[in-house]
Amino acid sequence: MSTTLLPFRTHHLSHSLHPLFSKRSSIIPLTFRGPKLLLLHRNGVLARAEDKARAGGGIQSSIQQPPKPNLDNQFQDLTSSGACDPLCSVDETRSEEYETNYQPKTDLLKALAIFGAAVTGTVAINHSWVAANQDLAMALLFGIGYAGIIFEESLAFNKSGVGLLMAVSLWVIRSIGASSTDVAVAELTHASAEVSEIVFFLLGAMTIVEIVDAHQGFKLVTDNITTRKPRTLLWVIGFVTFALSSVLDNLTSTIVMVSLLRKLVPPSEYRKLLGAVVVIAANAGGAWTPIGDVTTTMLWIHGQISTLPTMTGLFVPSAVSLAVPLALMSFSREVDGKGQNTDDVLASEQMAPRGQLVFAVGIGALVFVPVFKSLTGLPPYLGMLFGLGVLWILTDAIHYGESDRQRLKVPQALSRIDTQGALFFLGILLSVSSLEAAGLLKELATYLDAHIASSELIASAIGVVSAIIDNVPLVAATMGMYDLSTYPQDSQFWQLIAFCAGTGGSMLIIGSAAGVALMGMEKIDFFWYLKKVSGFAFAGYAAGVAAYLATQNLHFSPTTIANLPFISGS
Repeated sequence: MSTTLLPFRTHHLSHSLHPLFSKRSSIIPLTFRGPKLLLLHRNGVLARAEDKARAGGGIQSSIQQPPKPNLDNQFQDLTSSGACDPLCSVDETRSEEYETNYQPKTDLLKALAIFGAAVTGTVAINHSWVAANQDLAMALLFGIGYAGIIFEESLAFNKSGVGLLMAVSLWVIRSIGASSTDVAVAELTHASAEVSEIVFFLLGAMTIVEIVDAHQGFKLVTDNITTRKPRTLLWVIGFVTFALSSVLDNLTSTIVMVSLLRKLVPPSEYRKLLGAVVVIAANAGGAWTPIGDVTTTMLWIHGQISTLPTMTGLFVPSAVSLAVPLALMSFSREVDGKGQNTDDVLASEQMAPRGQLVFAVGIGALVFVPVFKSLTGLPPYLGMLFGLGVLWILTDAIHYGESDRQRLKVPQALSRIDTQGALFFLGILLSVSSLEAAGLLKELATYLDAHIASSELIASAIGVVSAIIDNVPLVAATMGMYDLSTYPQDSQFWQLIAFCAGTGGSMLIIGSAAGVALMGMEKIDFFWYLKKVSGFAFAGYAAGVAAYLATQNLHFSPTTIANLPFISGS
């Protein structure tokens, strides 16, 4: 098969692999050669460890760099060839592939799904039945909608569209079952105000990260990794990803670090294992800061957790949940230090002009958000929008008059962010808020409290379930089930929810956005991850929960170390 170049948007992986793929997208030029996924940098240099590994076999290990690659001509060639256009997605399968993989049964399944949705809608129109059976109607509709999200690949229905339809339908049923339409409107207004804060926060964060990435700012992090010893590299990759994910999100961190691995390590079981380390580290690093993971951000915005208590209370458990898998993997057969050729490969792309400045301002804008909330008391999304505004003015100023660098400015970045991911969050959160308004989540909480006495077990179970089911609706449902009068801010329950929902997804490769990104970029099989990595991830998860409970019972946090007599000098 001939090599085909296409601009691949990372957020499209979510449509074909998993219901949660959130917070960011950027154009990463890739080439597909048969089943292999190769990274092609913007300046035309092919940075592949595969070529380095094959150099000894007589295969050409480098590709001549064209003097000035013309992306417009590349896009024109793609369009004329019928393979793809500049704005194409994975959904637009080439015609020959469609004919080869076409299955009539798929159309039958789609028809049955649409018929079932139509019947459900018809029943919903029957006001008397809905008014008398509101809870049942909403539970059934939520179950059907969520099944559509989980099986979106089989049904070929985009999860964002399903989520939006589910949200609107649930609120229609709520308006029918409420005592009056005014009551439902008031509930919807309150829910929309809360949900919009999260959506605006995510849109601002995604745009800032996209601008930094467009300037190749993350090279400042990845270029400082110089070790080539397999066991040492395992730990370095883990803790660099851990630190990066605490400021960025787990998806962005995974994309940056996996792209780095392609330049350092040739294709092997060892590189797959390093990719799995990136997933575990990205999820662990995002769990201990308010801006590191979308579920932690949700809890922070709604007041279940605050900044400093969360960071001090969850840092040690998050570090343990990474250190334990790393220690166990260090003794695995793939990391024995023998036969690993991890020398430098071809040079990567150059940083854009003023890339260091944009990186510093972008990361500073993200870190400033909790400070803004503490200083002003205003919602965090305003701090994020403030940082975006500063970065917007900065990039307009430093690239003024440079018509060939429009892609480095905010308007172009806005066209590349994962808007459909934000709409998915909007649909899911509005759907869950309708169940909360109807009282279903309170009833579920009462049932769990009656049958599971320990709140720690409830939080731990939610973490295990998040490896299978999207953690966003799980956390949103938990927030609706238990209010601050039951568990006050920064209680053990809410901190455990933040930790467990963030790290539990590492146990399966489909359990987090980071895992789905790794699956798509490195073509890692679900069962390979289950066999090689899931046990390590579960051990880290269990150790992290145990570490959290131990530190809380001992009233220990990183800040208490400085108060020890032999350290403080008293």
